[in-house]
Amino acid sequence: MAAELHLVLVPLLAQGHVLPMLDLARLLAGHARVTVVLTPVNAARNKALLEHAARAGLALDFAELPFPGPSHGLPEGTENLDMVLDPSLIVPFYDALWQLAEPLEAYLRSLPRLPDCLIPDSMSPWTLPVARRLGVPHLVFHGFSAFSILAVHNLEKHGIYERAVDDYEMFEVPDFPVRTVVNRSTAPGLYLGPGMDRFRRDMLEAEASAEGMLFNTCRAMDGEFMERYAAERGHKMWALGPLCAYKSDAGAMAGRGNRAAMDAEQIVSWLDARPPATVLYINFGSVARLLPPQVAELAAALEASGRAFIWVLLKETSGLDAEFEARVKDRALLIRGWAPQMTILSHPSVGGFLNHAGWNSTLEVVPYGVPMMTWPQFADNFLNEALLVDVLGTGIRSGVKVPLTHVVQMDPMPVVQVGRESIASKVAELMDEEEGSTGAARRAKAKELAAKVRAAIAEGGSSDTDLKDMLGYIAELAKKKKVGDQN
Repeated sequence: MAAELHLVLVPLLAQGHVLPMLDLARLLAGHARVTVVLTPVNAARNKALLEHAARAGLALDFAELPFPGPSHGLPEGTENLDMVLDPSLIVPFYDALWQLAEPLEAYLRSLPRLPDCLIPDSMSPWTLPVARRLGVPHLVFHGFSAFSILAVHNLEKHGIYERAVDDYEMFEVPDFPVRTVVNRSTAPGLYLGPGMDRFRRDMLEAEASAEGMLFNTCRAMDGEFMERYAAERGHKMWALGPLCAYKSDAGAMAGRGNRAAMDAEQIVSWLDARPPATVLYINFGSVARLLPPQVAELAAALEASGRAFIWVLLKETSGLDAEFEARVKDRALLIRGWAPQMTILSHPSVGGFLNHAGWNSTLEVVPYGVPMMTWPQFADNFLNEALLVDVLGTGIRSGVKVPLTHVVQMDPMPVVQVGRESIASKVAELMDEEEGSTGAARRAKAKELAAKVRAAIAEGGSSDTDLKDMLGYIAELAKKKKVGDQN
């Protein structure tokens, strides 16, 4: 029955959400027909996925819906959250997203038969009314860690957000499996910003009425937190991840997400010339941005470290002096724009990863046993940092304590949170391989976790078992619906 299923996936149009949903689509397409709902710009960005899927004989396609951005004041072609550079346009962007419900419904009605299941991102709850009107079952896909989702749930349930005197009062997450101390800035509830509460309400309603939830994680990473959340919500839940780890084709990894700013073969050739575990890789993702003075401090620390490194910079990054690249050219590679991240992280020469503790970046590095230095920026980043450092033991904190969203509102603005000497010291600790050192112990834990993660996605592993159980569940829902339609 599962082979006959048609599943429609609807990601939030933000790169950190589109990528894991496409990973999910590729995985599910090995068992069912899958359609991913995108817009023209996002479909063009990810054309390589379709090409690889076709070569693999997978029944995977895109449904392109026109994005009504211009009617909400967005520039033409602004169809992904990473393209929204003006903060005042974030709410209009979400308003435009919510307007996709009507064209989605029209598309689904045009199909020879309705899909067997709608699987939206947890942040695409505008799909719920469509599913209800059409009578199509829906499962919610969580692209965040279960650790962070449970933490926010417990904070809200116990009224901690309302009782806190300000965004910086520290408090312990109640009824949590491990002791975790945060504040409102480092553990924000979703959509607490001005004008966003209505979107948050829609999210909670869509999750509450779902037939189940999917998590991009595995039980070895934060299964305890997922099980606790399942008990809290009373839902069926499946951990299918890390979804990115199922990819084994080098071309698929290199073309994942967007057109790379530098050819993957050139990067691999550069890495091939370096000894194992000696290169530091730095990437803060497609949305996070360091202030120019902080960029300058990081650059100075990297230069002083004497270590080889690859640094991925957003095209608009400022703060580097004109001679920096020339001074480090013999041991550094600077990539301005999109990078083939998994190609880099999977290379044996990479020995450390400095990142913003986004969940995607975490899942992309964990299967390769590379320890991380966390530099959280916003949203779930600080909670992921707590999981990596305090629970899993595979990360080290950079020392950032205030999210960028709050830094830019302070007067005076603390443009530098971590100085060059501190960064250099942390880099040395991260990359240390000396026997008996804390760095070596951290690296050993990272490798142990990598083995568990790879076992989870292997035949008979926990993620593989959850996948088959979920497909069976959808098939049973489809069977019941068919019987109901006939009666």
